[in-house]
Order: sequence, then structure tokens, then C-alpha cells
Amino acid sequence: MNRRTLLASAALALGLAGTALAQDKTKVGFVFVGPIGDGGWTYEHNQGRLAVEEHFGDAVETVYQESVPEGADAERVLTQMALSGADLIFTTSFGYMDPTINVAQKFPNVKFEHATGYKRADNVGTYSARFYEGRAVQGLIAGHMTESNIIGYIASYPIPEVIRGINSAYIHARKVNPDVQFKVIWAYTWFDPAKEADAATALIEQGADVILQHTDSTAPQAAAEKAGNVYTFGQASDMAEYAPKPRISSIIDNWTPYYIDRVQAVIDGAWTSDDTWDGIGAGMVKIGEITDAVPAEVKAEAEALIEAIGSGAYHPFTGPLNKQDGSVWLAEGETADDGTLLGMNFYVEGLTGEIPQ
Repeated sequence: MNRRTLLASAALALGLAGTALAQDKTKVGFVFVGPIGDGGWTYEHNQGRLAVEEHFGDAVETVYQESVPEGADAERVLTQMALSGADLIFTTSFGYMDPTINVAQKFPNVKFEHATGYKRADNVGTYSARFYEGRAVQGLIAGHMTESNIIGYIASYPIPEVIRGINSAYIHARKVNPDVQFKVIWAYTWFDPAKEADAATALIEQGADVILQHTDSTAPQAAAEKAGNVYTFGQASDMAEYAPKPRISSIIDNWTPYYIDRVQAVIDGAWTSDDTWDGIGAGMVKIGEITDAVPAEVKAEAEALIEAIGSGAYHPFTGPLNKQDGSVWLAEGETADDGTLLGMNFYVEGLTGEIPQ
């Protein structure tokens, strides 16, 4: 064998070895509805992606696409990820549900995980967090902190996840302050700083001195800071840049353990379609720092509620509770079942206004 043949054989061997290594590496994709720098929802999902890279090192490659609109664009992005060799794809917004199902049918060997949805398939799992548990804590604090007795709520879309949050926050605000009122503005966006700021400003003009949000940017915090004497809560992430005021606490979505666990399942060949819905007890929902702007006795009350929810001793939807029209929903001591919560399409008694259809 001459020198040229030897060199060619060596090059071929190295090429085959490189191909084998590339094939052994697990490729994980993430599709994000907002920018990774939104400071909220997408930021925390991306923190989970980065944690996957750190945990698995060279055994895993991650790819992502940010600011993907819900709908046809999502289906195109998912198709491209699957064609690029992704073994597992996380789709991280409710409106990605049908695109995820559609693309999964075309790529049965690719695993998909859809956040906050309810449609599953052999190669599609679902996952979400019990955000309403964190809303209960926010409601308790907000009910104590308001002086105007008007709490503003910036809602994204009228889906059960958001409606549950409004109800949970209102129930627990009312428990500590029977005079409290909620004013809800539907922004019809997950991430649009201009719309979110406008909504916050409108609520403040209507007398709200505490603002809660189910949208993803820090724009409401900035609007509250500008107005002065208005409290806010971080959404999905700590948003600590606005602490200690106006941001007095936050709900933090902790996706890291889940993402690492599901990637490991793919590597082990043990992945199966499943539905996960965890909360404070499992650590998927965390309550951020309660700042010193909150009186010590209120902070202690909030911490006791966190402990009770986390241990399972208390359920945020415990009767007696009526629906908005006054009809009985939960009797004394009765707790809501997951099926009702997952399909929640009504306000509880005391909330005003209608849920958009």
C-alpha cells in the first residue's frame, strides 16, 4: 500500500469516526415564543436549555429559535428542526399545540414535548406548571399591600391557564381584604412591551396600586416605577432589576430539572409520552424573594401559605367557592379536581367583567 493510499484510508477512518461521534450526540431543539432576553417566560426556558448544555456537555447539542409566532411559522420552524436531525424538540407556548401535533405525525422517530398544552401522541408529551399556586401567594400579598383596594391584572389570552391564575389571585386577595376589586385587561399577547406598558398605565389610571401580569416582559414593572407607589410582581422569572420596589416578589418557573430529566430519558432510550403538571412542592414553581417593602407579618403569612401549598396541606381552590353567577362550585372543604382546573372557563364569585370568547 503506497503513501497516498495510506493517507486516504486514514482520512476515511477519521471521517467515519467523526460521523459516528456526531450521530452519538443527542440533538435537542427549543422553540420560543419570545426573545431569550425577555426577562420572563422565554428567559427561564432558555435558562433550562443552557443548563442542559452544562449538565450533558459534549453528549448533547442544543439548538433554538426565538420569537416564533404561534401558527404556520411554528410548523415551519419545527419541520426544519426535525429535518436537521433533532432527537427531541421542546415547544414552549400554548399556541404551538397543533403545529407540534402536525409535525410530530410526519416525524414519528422524533420526540416532542409541548408546554402548557393538552394534546398528546405516541411521540408527543406535555408539561406545565401549577402557576395558580404561585398566583395564590401573589394574591395574598397584593390584598395586604393595596391601599386603593384596586388590583390590576394584565392577562394574555383567555385560556384556562390564565383564567386559573386570575381566579386564584383574586380568591386569596379577597381572603385577606374583602374590599378588594380586580380590574383585568386582556392584552392578547404573550410578549409585547408596548402593549404591556399601555395596559399597566391604563390600570394605574383606573386606580390600581398593585399590578399582576400573565405576560412576559418587564414593561409593566417599568410603567409602575414611572408612576410611583405601585407594586408589581415578577412573572415567570425574578425580574430582580425592579426590586425592592415596585417588584416585591415573583413567580419563577424552574424548568431545569424537567429538561435534564427528559433529555436523559431520550439518551437512555426510556422516553415515553407523558403529561407532567407540577407546582411548588416539586420545585417547578418557585416564589422569588419577598422584599422588605412587604411588612414582616405579611411576609410570614405568605411564607406559611407557600409551605402549606408545597406540603399538600392546602389547595388554592378549596371551598366554599361559587362561580361568578352565584351558583355553587365547591362546597365547604371540597377541593377542585384537575379536570375542572385544566378546562376552567369561568370566573369565581366577586370578579366583574366577562371572559372574552
